[in-house]
Amino acid sequence: MVVLNRIYTRTGDDGTTALGSGERRPKHDLRVAAYGTVDETNAAIGVARLHAGAEAGLADMEAMLARIQNDLFDLGADLATPDTGEPLGYEPLRIVASQVDRLERDIDAINAPLKPLRSFVLPAGTPAAAHLHVARTVCRRAERLAVELAGTPGEIVSPAAVKYLNRLSDLLFVMSRAANFRAAGEGEAGDVLWVPAAGRAG
Repeated sequence: MVVLNRIYTRTGDDGTTALGSGERRPKHDLRVAAYGTVDETNAAIGVARLHAGAEAGLADMEAMLARIQNDLFDLGADLATPDTGEPLGYEPLRIVASQVDRLERDIDAINAPLKPLRSFVLPAGTPAAAHLHVARTVCRRAERLAVELAGTPGEIVSPAAVKYLNRLSDLLFVMSRAANFRAAGEGEAGDVLWVPAAGRAG
């Protein structure tokens, strides 16, 4: 159980923060940047969820996003507690394969009615779609940082954590398409497509 009864502790005034293991790292440390960007992803999803809840026909996606926000706290805890093999005195929270599998099922369900893409899409459309794109790009940044961290000597990152971020960014992309598709109505694609070199016309 988490108890937060004091918001400022002054322990970070020297520019460091504590990992789940108790080890202190600089706030610009790559591991801190990775789980901090997971937190940023979560905040972006919170805004996307707000819009999904307000737009007709997106209740299923709003429920998925609510579950994902909880998952992202699990993921942040995972990244904040490197598996060094040293005893911690508690069982650290880790992303597990079933959470990745659930994202894959969500992708398949949301993607099923969508038409195949024959062009790249612009991050635009309905408010929900646009905010889902913002969340997707922040998630991709979190993934890049986690992959960089995993490739750093001495740093350990759960493969499931990296997979989760990869699948989540795919799901957010599919959700953005679905939000536009559902808003467009039956028989309409709804995608806002990239037109190569369109800005050259005078």
